[in-house]
Amino acid sequence: MLSSLPFVPPEASSIAGDVDALFFFLVAVSAFFAVLIGVLLVYFAVRYRRRSNQDRPHPIEGALGLELLWTIIPFGLSMVMFFWSANVYTRIERPPDDAMQVFVVGKQWMWKVQHMEGVREINALHVPLGRAVKLTMTSEDVIHSFYVPAFRIKQDVLPGRYTTAWFKATKIGKYHLFCAEYCGTLHSGMIGTVTVMEPSDYEAWLSGGKGSGQSLASAGEQLFQQLGCVTCHRNDGQGRGPSLVQLPGKTVKLEDGRTVVADEAYLRESILNSQAKIVAGYKPIMPTFKGLVSEEGLMQLIAYIKTLGGPEGAAAASASAAASTGGH
Repeated sequence: MLSSLPFVPPEASSIAGDVDALFFFLVAVSAFFAVLIGVLLVYFAVRYRRRSNQDRPHPIEGALGLELLWTIIPFGLSMVMFFWSANVYTRIERPPDDAMQVFVVGKQWMWKVQHMEGVREINALHVPLGRAVKLTMTSEDVIHSFYVPAFRIKQDVLPGRYTTAWFKATKIGKYHLFCAEYCGTLHSGMIGTVTVMEPSDYEAWLSGGKGSGQSLASAGEQLFQQLGCVTCHRNDGQGRGPSLVQLPGKTVKLEDGRTVVADEAYLRESILNSQAKIVAGYKPIMPTFKGLVSEEGLMQLIAYIKTLGGPEGAAAASASAAASTGGH
């Protein structure tokens, strides 16, 4: 059972301690100067009050030492805040290359989770202890925000694009999952749990999980066949559309002379709006699949394309191979 939410959430991820240290430092500095200014304000009001009608203010010529003091100290503190926060932000925004991939779809008013091995969850996420987990997220309707206080992560989940977040759980247990962006009348009910398990327990849970019996990439390959994509996107490069082998992470030259990186956002756009970015040397003959493929289907297709090779596809290929051989 989940306990009631404490005033200060537990620290249950590798980044939580750093986020808390920075936060409390900022609070301490703000509180110190708020008290200092308040005390000096009262002191000066009393000390230099006008005592009679004959009192006249005296001109102040200036004090170089004092001016340097109140310039250098705030500048130094602001630089400490900047470089400290930049370091923490960089760590939060850069998931490790070997991070476990999980796909998340926000929908009024639930979280739908897909593991690479094919297991699906609603308002729940199971992860192994001590392993980095990368979340690739999108929304089916409005803006949501994936928020796990114990992990100190909060990331907006937007319709029409992918956002990412990552964490490495450091404590076994169940932790609250919220939507931190007002998304409609039942926003307060869009909650769930993140369960952190021992790696062996997680593998056992994954093996007995409720899935389709196939990995995410395998489901994407099946959908790829059903939609007829294989007739144009041939692996030998002889089709009417460009080959998708080793495409993820590759720089693609477009018909108008621009270049783009074939990341998840590009793949998603190419499926839903195929005329947006035409690859150089090919005609704009691909139909749009907008309204024909769900967000879960898009993630399956992207997972499959990643197994075909490329810088972003190595981890997905390994996961797909493990799933297909019963490695989970």
